[in-house]
Amino acid sequence: MSDPRFPELTQGQINILKEHGVIESYGNDSRIFSLGDLQYDFFVVLEGVISVEDPTNDNRIIVEHQKNEFSGDSGMLSNRSAQFHAIAKSGATLLRLTPLQLRRAISKNSGLSDVLLNAFLLRQQTVLNEFTGGMKLVGSGNSKETYAIRDFMEKNHIWYNFLDVDVSEEAKKLLLNFNVSTEELPILITSDAKICKNPSLDSVARNSGVLMDFEDKVFDLLVIGAGPSGLAASVYAASEGLDVVTIDSNAPGGQAGKSSKIENYLGFPTGISGNDLAHKAYIQAQKFGCNISIPHKAQSIEHAGDHFVLCATNGKVIKSKALMAATGASYSKLPLDNIEKYEGSGVYYSATGMNASSCKDEIVGVVGGGNSAGQAALFLADHAKEVHVILRGGDLGAKMSDYLVQRIEAAPNIMVHLFTQVTELHGEHYLQSLILETKSGHKTEKPITNLFTFIGAKPGTEWLKDLVATDEKGFICTGPGIAEKDLYQCNIFKKRKPQSLETSIPGFFAVGDVRKGSVKRVASAVGEGSMAISQVHQFLGELRNAESV
Repeated sequence: MSDPRFPELTQGQINILKEHGVIESYGNDSRIFSLGDLQYDFFVVLEGVISVEDPTNDNRIIVEHQKNEFSGDSGMLSNRSAQFHAIAKSGATLLRLTPLQLRRAISKNSGLSDVLLNAFLLRQQTVLNEFTGGMKLVGSGNSKETYAIRDFMEKNHIWYNFLDVDVSEEAKKLLLNFNVSTEELPILITSDAKICKNPSLDSVARNSGVLMDFEDKVFDLLVIGAGPSGLAASVYAASEGLDVVTIDSNAPGGQAGKSSKIENYLGFPTGISGNDLAHKAYIQAQKFGCNISIPHKAQSIEHAGDHFVLCATNGKVIKSKALMAATGASYSKLPLDNIEKYEGSGVYYSATGMNASSCKDEIVGVVGGGNSAGQAALFLADHAKEVHVILRGGDLGAKMSDYLVQRIEAAPNIMVHLFTQVTELHGEHYLQSLILETKSGHKTEKPITNLFTFIGAKPGTEWLKDLVATDEKGFICTGPGIAEKDLYQCNIFKKRKPQSLETSIPGFFAVGDVRKGSVKRVASAVGEGSMAISQVHQFLGELRNAESV
């Protein structure tokens, strides 16, 4: 049985690719791309062999692509760095396509797209799960700064190797070899051995290729936020021919990306993690030509009459005719004075595979009563000794889906505390225990070392600066029900009411959790994001008509 990671293309599929690329022959062994290359090409073997080798492991051969097989993985669609060397062996004849040519080919040919993307995703999964390598991150497992970088790299599917100075002898040797003190941690060692001391997420993103550069022009649509609604909008906009760019401040997925297992999303009967769902949508949007760049956080926005101008925190300025806010809502912090001390070293706002290892045989706590809290509790229960679900109210099923409630109640190692709050956190360098206080005032100390909080969502609208109408909590108002006094008046669109997902400014749309009145579920967010594109088309048509008058 053939390996689905390394399928052979049919002659018809190769002929399609030939329309986009060029044929090259190699008389000697030749490097066609190198570890760390941020722009590297796609190759099909017409004759001979491509040898993919790991230079960090004595040039170990990872795979040899034979006739009609192809190189590459999903990182090519987003300009991520190459993970290995590739050598065209002497006598090879290859078909070469640039990443742009590859995207054009797969966007126009469904069958070819299915074969390539399936292989790309499986290859990436193999590298992330079965190989040790990539960039090296050296730091303390109890460091807030180190955790933030690890969390970013995990959620963005960046291949890396974490070395914990608290337990790893290799980490300690590296510090000596590079003459780095513990005060300068964490450090990132790139594929070309460059050292970044205490790197910013922006630096991590640039070195891995997650942060993209794109043209300085006016796009058709700018999507701010790559959660389910933003990714759905990106997929539909790009697939329908719009020139679209999407940005996010952290990682694809938004709040849904923090869900360890979503079981009630249509089409996935056995469930899917929020991170996996978001990653597939991220690749899907790029397949159609969407430019996605992370981390770009919206800082301010201006309306320049016929287009919008967004300023991001890293200095990037993006212009677009239409704009879509899909910035979602973030969980609030527990109202405790020392909460920041433990963030990343005992207090977390998502439960992922990275957290599972630190929770093994530990006593952990989950604060919140929504679906994200329920999914986290069940996921952690497979690893932790005990999971304590802490709820200020008295009904676990008030905001949580019934299937989650039933499973929590049936789990032998999950304890539910109703009418209870966390009032104190204790631990010298990391969380070691906390105080639970009931409604009646009774206090209990629990040796909880990992606390996951999913409470009090607040909208991501700080960057709006009152540009569009919002409710008293900051959620963006949309639709014809917006008060007349709040509508933005301009010469082009002064005679019409907003469309259902349009804000008080024509061409400015809001979808998902950031929108007033939205249903806080993945399916509804995806629905809003996809539905909004038809309204974007209508707006752009009106804009073209107005400009031609």
